[in-house]
Amino acid sequence: MTRPNPQALRSCQLPAGAAVRLRSVSRRFGAVTALDSVSLEVPAGSFCVLLGPSGCGKTTCLRIVAGLEQASGGTVEIGGRDVTNLPPAERGVAMVFQSYALFPHLNVEENIVFGLKARGVAKPERARRLEYASAILGIGALLTRRPGQLSGGQQQRVALGRAIVAESPVCLMDEPLSNLDAKLRAEMRHELLALQRRLGITMLYVTHDQTEAMGMADQVVLLHDGHIEQDASPAEIYARPATAFAAGFIGTPPMNLIPLEPGEGGLVARGTAGPVLAPMLNTQTLAGVRPEALRLADGGIPAIVLHSEYLGADTVLACSVGEGARVLARLPGHAGLAEGSRVRLAAESCDIHHFDAATGRRLGTAAQAA
Repeated sequence: MTRPNPQALRSCQLPAGAAVRLRSVSRRFGAVTALDSVSLEVPAGSFCVLLGPSGCGKTTCLRIVAGLEQASGGTVEIGGRDVTNLPPAERGVAMVFQSYALFPHLNVEENIVFGLKARGVAKPERARRLEYASAILGIGALLTRRPGQLSGGQQQRVALGRAIVAESPVCLMDEPLSNLDAKLRAEMRHELLALQRRLGITMLYVTHDQTEAMGMADQVVLLHDGHIEQDASPAEIYARPATAFAAGFIGTPPMNLIPLEPGEGGLVARGTAGPVLAPMLNTQTLAGVRPEALRLADGGIPAIVLHSEYLGADTVLACSVGEGARVLARLPGHAGLAEGSRVRLAAESCDIHHFDAATGRRLGTAAQAA
């Protein structure tokens, strides 16, 4: 990205970010509940990611904040103001869509200032905002081109420019990087985060990609079936997943969830004689352990290697444990274990988490239980 023009950056000061608060927001489509009494608070000037699988309600949540969807219940506040029944134009938000939504017959400059012209913003003011946006995004040389002459990353910057010139304290993004290739996505992640920090705006960002969430967010809101599974920082949601769903969704590879049964001295992996992975907490308990926390060790859980995937810096082993539980172990370097090899996998007690198999709720770690 071209280095921003310092003089143009000094000429404009965007309004500070505004806090966003949802109180018991629901959205129903007939008999289908897309959002079920969702409550969350996003501090002013922070980067919040709404994360979850397809159909979990994250885009519906974003559209309700934007005013593009009407909530079936609950309230939406932006900057301490109730905007539940206000139209999008009066909410103080800008939005960047997955498709970029650029007009193919207009050049970059015309696309960026289109919304300002529609709202009757004077020409000198439009020029000032355009200069600032093009400077901070490094797209000054592209202003006379049309979208069809731009790469995917350049089109993304134009869409961002249109959001910046709106000078809104809140910016909403709906999977804005999903149309880019992997290398460009990684570059744009860094640029987006730097942009948000520079502008100081509040950003709500929707994605199903946990790498984006963990690498960019101050706050991750993990959604599942229309409700919030966990609302926490990336470090907290990784280290202390609140539910079995959060444990199995976050992490690459995700956390292993091993069914337990009573054994001698406590709970053991189902179908094995030990070692003990938990005290006798509950006969319906899952042991959660991240692949990177497992190691090869005598006295560990007996397992059979199904296949191995060498990734250069490490090797991911897929193993069968007990009564067919599939367990992944991420081992450093080249493990070099053939299919059918018998191994034993061990982890420190502080790295073994416990979940209630019936409710999915967190019970703690083996160290805490002890």
